[in-house]
Amino acid sequence: MALFTLTSAQKKFTIVLDAGHGGSDIGANRQYDFGHPMEKDITLGIVLKLGKMLESDKNMHVIYTRKTDTYPSLTERTDIANRSKADLFISVHVNSSPSKSATARGTETYVQGPGQNRENLEVAKRENDVIYLNEQDKQTFASYDPNSPESLIALKIQQSKYLEKSLLVGSYAEDNFEKGGRFSRGVKQANLHILRMSATTSVLIETGFVNNYEDATYLSSEAGQKKTAQEIYDAIQKYYKKIHGNDDFNEPKKVEEKKETPLKNDFRILLMSAPVKYNSTDPALKGLNYILTLKENGFYKYYYSTTNLASVRDNNLKTAKDAGFKNASYATFVPNQKLSSGYYTLELAASDKKLSSNSYLLNTLKGVDRQKENGMFYYTYGRFSTLEEAVKIQNDLEAKGVKNTVIQKISK
Repeated sequence: MALFTLTSAQKKFTIVLDAGHGGSDIGANRQYDFGHPMEKDITLGIVLKLGKMLESDKNMHVIYTRKTDTYPSLTERTDIANRSKADLFISVHVNSSPSKSATARGTETYVQGPGQNRENLEVAKRENDVIYLNEQDKQTFASYDPNSPESLIALKIQQSKYLEKSLLVGSYAEDNFEKGGRFSRGVKQANLHILRMSATTSVLIETGFVNNYEDATYLSSEAGQKKTAQEIYDAIQKYYKKIHGNDDFNEPKKVEEKKETPLKNDFRILLMSAPVKYNSTDPALKGLNYILTLKENGFYKYYYSTTNLASVRDNNLKTAKDAGFKNASYATFVPNQKLSSGYYTLELAASDKKLSSNSYLLNTLKGVDRQKENGMFYYTYGRFSTLEEAVKIQNDLEAKGVKNTVIQKISK
């Protein structure tokens, strides 16, 4: 497929349309009495109909990431948008939910942003499931660490000039879906690779839930696909007219970006202190990831994220408060600070019954200590002088299948 045509065509408003999934990657799917709707087929049907509408507009230049049942890698999809200097990148998808009741329904549009909400992260995981389908994608994405504060800062800088426009496109699309009788779940931010790697105004549109019978029936029909395409088309037209009549969009003010100086200490957000232990997936943690649990004096303290950048620290605190931890505060940690007295250890398990001698935990690790306190058996492992040492061993154990351990601070 030719990516570039005549020079005059490139002066037009260039739109790259991406039909999600394809080929051996069928995407979200479900078996019904009327058939077996697959995401790859629905997205292609909508994109081809949308493209035909746009091609009839002399101001538009349309490029497709695929027009048949093939699978372009994520790298190829975003490369097409970037190399063609696209003005707008639209990726069309079909949603699914883990709930067996299939009550989730409706449309939602995603723009680039580090998603912290659990539901958003689940969507991100589903879209990223195909990230390593080939070696090219693996090489491209292997160096990206979404957990590092530096990556998040770079991501924000990269996408900041496109975010406002992406939100505008998304809001127009969701407004049209709602006016057309669909249930709109709104515009959301999520850290999706297909958006992160697109250096332009970009949206990912989830057109409905394949495991919702009503949505699946609608999206499987020609009429449903055509109406969905029409609603996206109208959103693009409204966006096009908006930016061509607004100089603020066309000539954004240049702001000199100052490089942030790292602070001497690390900062974690203290969410809460409780006498009970919560696992990482417990609802009490409200869907937040990157939790460090530190046990001290019989209480479990739950810390969210870590950074030595003030801007990330403040953003993490806001995220925690937005998640419902209204009394959250940041705590200072001196990197690699050795305890003057006492040590850190790993609490592997706490149970009112002894672990059997053939348990996976006891057979995997040597030197596990057991103590009984108030009718509970506590199993601990190792002695470490710094928190960083304890975290490293904790990560090593998790790789071996020993999960939900807690770092415990023992004072002497």
